[in-house]
Amino acid sequence: MPKPGAFVRIMRPVNCVMIGFAVIVGAALAGVNFSVTSWLLFLYGFLTGFFLTAGSMVVNDIVDRDLDTVNEPARPIPSGAVSVRQAQIFAGVLAFAGFAFAWISARATSWLCLIIAVFSWLVFAAYSLWGKRSGFFGNLLVSVCVIVPFVYGGFAVGRGFAGSSAIFVVIAFLSNTGREVTKGVVDVEGDKHKGVKTVAVHFGVHVAAVVAAMFYVSAVILSVLPFWFGLVSVWFVPFVLVTDVGLIVSSVWLLRDFSRKNARRIKNLVLVWFVFGLMAFLAGTIG
Repeated sequence: MPKPGAFVRIMRPVNCVMIGFAVIVGAALAGVNFSVTSWLLFLYGFLTGFFLTAGSMVVNDIVDRDLDTVNEPARPIPSGAVSVRQAQIFAGVLAFAGFAFAWISARATSWLCLIIAVFSWLVFAAYSLWGKRSGFFGNLLVSVCVIVPFVYGGFAVGRGFAGSSAIFVVIAFLSNTGREVTKGVVDVEGDKHKGVKTVAVHFGVHVAAVVAAMFYVSAVILSVLPFWFGLVSVWFVPFVLVTDVGLIVSSVWLLRDFSRKNARRIKNLVLVWFVFGLMAFLAGTIG
């Protein structure tokens, strides 16, 4: 019998919390007025993002189980901690929960909530079934899934998507694409064996490191625009500085050492910078 910890690991809870939090950030950027009702809407939005992401992470592990025998043999499925059948049932339960909360949000605010939730799931399905093996295009599909919560958040609280939020969406898209390319460096051996055409496989790990760094630096450059144009308060600055410095330093480290071990370290570090980035977006709505 699998241990509960294996089911937690297969969800990748850090990713789930970050996507759920991104929904809250999207709602805050839309300019919602806080009240008891809006906090409930925030909660429904967070849970939608959390559970749909959890379900998609499990589906990803199911589809990638052959690749993970080479790239990540300690993952729950290749290690035998969770069977494929158990993972399939678990993914179904998580996805059902996510769509249930999207339906609740749709009833409370706009049916676009459910439509956006279905759209994001279809994009992820496209990625899982064939996008991943396409390499860079698959990286872009993942980044689309990452930016959807920022759009969803506005609709979840009945405010829609604010045009001023577009710059935040672009920043998130660029930085996440850099992380996806970095992951290609980590997984290059397994991807090469299974014919996954990542930048690292197609052009080599050095080129992949350069491409990832370019995306990180592009996100850093754009991050000055929200404050420059008065879209955020001064509280945005300290948090985004941590993110920007972190991404620049990570880029330098990756360019100096694009080994699998270091790329894995950079990939994990970038998640930390993403947390500060989300905090910057949220803090910028204060004041």
